[in-house]
Amino acid sequence: MPAAATPPAIQAPTAAERVYRHVKQGVLDRRYEGGVLLTEGELAVAVGVSRTPVREALLRLETEGLLKLYPKKGALVLPVSAQEIADVVETRLLVEEFTVRRAVPAPPALLERLTDLLAELRRHAAAGDLAEMMAADRCFHAEIVRNAGNQILSRLYDQLRDRQLRMGVALLHAHPDRVERTLAEHAEILDALRAGDREAAAAAVRGHIGRVEALVRGADR
Repeated sequence: MPAAATPPAIQAPTAAERVYRHVKQGVLDRRYEGGVLLTEGELAVAVGVSRTPVREALLRLETEGLLKLYPKKGALVLPVSAQEIADVVETRLLVEEFTVRRAVPAPPALLERLTDLLAELRRHAAAGDLAEMMAADRCFHAEIVRNAGNQILSRLYDQLRDRQLRMGVALLHAHPDRVERTLAEHAEILDALRAGDREAAAAAVRGHIGRVEALVRGADR
């Protein structure tokens, strides 16, 4: 009897990857707020690495638009700008309204996945874990986008993920009453898809994103 194949070894993340994940998660969950200056030395101690992989990770994060490097000083966590908010919201509206229309009639597998994600949203909300709630929120919308079958749109939408997470967590911290409204708006989108109502689904998505924009801009409470 032939010997069982040895499963491939799981490669441990490099030092630079560990720093990258540590800083990126800190920015997204707001442990590192916009305007904070991070130093190589502090990050090296926090992650338990030398300064060389810290520099590599910070350069990568700068290319993603989360940090601005200042030689011999450190890396500034960039605040979310008004222009960034406008760009993200405009792109979300274009992509999500189009793809939610394409989702009608919704296949059973999509409805089942959205139902599970809505339950996950509710669990994280009940536990007060806003970062995980927003991660599930992004998955909910991304499932609808992927269902359209347009790989270019899916990749475009995935590129917005980090910006959406960062904005979303900040929004929920600033407006705790928004948690229940967010759950209700996702349920409204899912109900419209279940009912096979293309116009209601599009209106629910449009209203949801519009209210998020108003709150992030501070124009609505």
